[in-house]
Amino acid sequence: MKAIQFDRLGGAEVMELREVPVPELRPGTVLVKNQVIAINYGDTFFIRGTYLVKPKFPDTPGMEAAGIVAAVAPDVKDLQAGMRVAYIGMGAYADYTLIRAGRVMPIPEGMSFEQAASFPIAVLTAWHMIHTCNDTRPGQFVVVHSAAGGVGIAAVQIAKAAGAKVIGTVSSDRKIDLVQKFGADRVINYEREDFAAEAMKITDGRGVDLILDAVGKPTFEKGLRCLAPLGHLIVYGRAGGAPGPVNPLELFGKSIKVSGFAVTMMYALTEHHRRALDDVFRLEREGKLTVPIGGRFPLADAVEAHRFLESRRSTGKLLLVP
Repeated sequence: MKAIQFDRLGGAEVMELREVPVPELRPGTVLVKNQVIAINYGDTFFIRGTYLVKPKFPDTPGMEAAGIVAAVAPDVKDLQAGMRVAYIGMGAYADYTLIRAGRVMPIPEGMSFEQAASFPIAVLTAWHMIHTCNDTRPGQFVVVHSAAGGVGIAAVQIAKAAGAKVIGTVSSDRKIDLVQKFGADRVINYEREDFAAEAMKITDGRGVDLILDAVGKPTFEKGLRCLAPLGHLIVYGRAGGAPGPVNPLELFGKSIKVSGFAVTMMYALTEHHRRALDDVFRLEREGKLTVPIGGRFPLADAVEAHRFLESRRSTGKLLLVP
């Protein structure tokens, strides 16, 4: 089978298309024939060696995809060959991926492989931050940074479905219309406007209730300043660099809180995971949630796709097609 591999740390240039053996089943695993593979910013950290999971050379990037179950281990009872599924798991940039059965989710009839591949990380990350990490209620103000990206677009829609008022931030004016199209009440280009000052104006000086921050260093401290009393800032990425340290004493004044989130740990919390899946699939059926596709690349063009992602010109989800 074909797979993207790398055997040294670095940028997109370290990836190569190679011919490798199809993985062999192990207890508790499922072999999936990938139809569509989604690219995440975390993939760029993985090949640089700065992600939570460290590569073991030669390694294959990729954290989510959708496809058809090709085979299941004898001890796997809830999945069978031929099922349409999506998953979160390492090694997705390949024709086939071996995944632990607990990381595999059947996808509803009628959902395309493109949407299914885009849901596991982007949509579930957004949903859990809004509903599991935070109790987002109607009328609250939510700031979504990187609002034109996969998680951002999903978060805008999920927050709106919860009745929140959404302020999206983007890095260029050409992304504003897209974010407005998906329901943001206001969109701010944080490269040329002080989003924190604007958020305070929009909320008549009260501040915002929730900030979802995938940018990091350029937005973090400003975000703390524009939180409302009891506000919550969730860090789930660091595309602009890691934020500085937080002095807990500085949180006292407005009783605000800061937390971090990674969707991978939610698989250990079965009840939360099932509730999230049920709700995001419901929103998709009702036409309230979709992830726009910002580009499709053959698997062999993974290097080009990564360079496009890191150029900050992309919107929505970028996909690889085996």
